[in-house]
Amino acid sequence: MSPLTTRSRSLAWGLSLLLALAPAALRAQAPPPPSADGSTPEGIQVPKPPFSEGIFPCTNCHDGKTVKLNTQRRQLKDMHEDIVLKHGPASRWCLDCHDAKDRDKLHLVSGEKIDFTVSYRLCGQCHGDKYRDWRVGVHGKRTGYWNGQKQYLLCVNCHNPHSPHFRPLKPLPPPTPPQLIQGTKGGSR
Repeated sequence: MSPLTTRSRSLAWGLSLLLALAPAALRAQAPPPPSADGSTPEGIQVPKPPFSEGIFPCTNCHDGKTVKLNTQRRQLKDMHEDIVLKHGPASRWCLDCHDAKDRDKLHLVSGEKIDFTVSYRLCGQCHGDKYRDWRVGVHGKRTGYWNGQKQYLLCVNCHNPHSPHFRPLKPLPPPTPPQLIQGTKGGSR
């Protein structure tokens, strides 16, 4: 048997093993669904989303009576006209994320309804790399214990879900060079 054939077989065997184990590895990365208090079985906590004052629960208006269900893509004129959707392709619209029949919920591509406290699952459908980094603590902010309970900020705590890019920030002045800092006794000025 030639070395190339042996190498090809080893490569094929390794690739087969990788393909067989990949679904299990992907399932292991998927977050467990949260409990009623917003925590997951692994102890991850998230704060309540930063809703605009007086907006939530959405069913106060979107109850099917006060505001009739209208699933047509359109420019909003009566309410929410301040929301400018600059997220994703031009075909994106409100009901791609918000559930049409239960406005107090979001929905995944699969149709599964989710609470706003697990909106990271919705974001993760398109932003898988950021979601992965968020889960391991290298994107976003989390506080808590190294090997224990943690609180993660939701994507919407830093990003506007309708226009997620950060606005440009005005740069701060440079720090004062050490030779220009005049120290006083006791370390105060």
